[in-house]
Amino acid sequence: MRKIIAGLFLVCLPVLGMAAGGGGVPLDHMEPDLSNKASLQRGAALFTNYCMGCHSMEYARYKRVANDIGIPEELYEDNLIFTGAKIGELMKNSMDTKQAEAWFGNPPPDLTLEARLRGTDWIYSYLRGFYKDDSRPMGVNNVVFSNVGMPHVLVNMQGLCAVAPKIGHQAGVDPLSGNVVNDTICPEWAMEGSMDPADFDAAMYDLTNFLAYMADPVKHERERLGMFVLIFIAIFFVFAFLLNREYWKDVH
Repeated sequence: MRKIIAGLFLVCLPVLGMAAGGGGVPLDHMEPDLSNKASLQRGAALFTNYCMGCHSMEYARYKRVANDIGIPEELYEDNLIFTGAKIGELMKNSMDTKQAEAWFGNPPPDLTLEARLRGTDWIYSYLRGFYKDDSRPMGVNNVVFSNVGMPHVLVNMQGLCAVAPKIGHQAGVDPLSGNVVNDTICPEWAMEGSMDPADFDAAMYDLTNFLAYMADPVKHERERLGMFVLIFIAIFFVFAFLLNREYWKDVH
């Protein structure tokens, strides 16, 4: 019995690690919606234009992604493939691993399964958590991932917060002054972006939603089919119960 309990504990350790998310750092919640193809399409465009220069998704193929999120293959190939790859190839980039390690300290990770590793709350908070820090080589830091080596590639969209953003803090009212507090994640900007905070949050939702899809492309279809399976089991149970009662009705 002790061996069984110990084995179950070891099996659950990775799940507990994922649940820990940001390692004690407060996170903002986002609920993925893999049925929202418009969101997934916008997220795919954001990933291709802002992330894929450094990060690959080498466990996925362009063709599968295009079909799943409802983009015609020719349109996807013309507008969302910049490496010269064909629609049936894996989603790799052309960045040299050794050069990337020299530039950033570590080569940028593949992001195919990032949402399963980190969780969507972590990704959504991380994308919105950059702020100015002149002590860092890239001039930025992140409240979710301290001393991050990644530049703030979305700075033109979001802008650059002059202080650490208030990630994971809900808006409320100060009981002493009556003033609204934490109504925005950044109280002071070092640089303004092209989007207002609400629009940028919506864009980061789409990007995170796309990463959630990439980490489990069949989740939506699996859940849809699961409902039919449960309905079938429920109907089958009724017939099985009646048949069982018929078999045993004459047994005393």
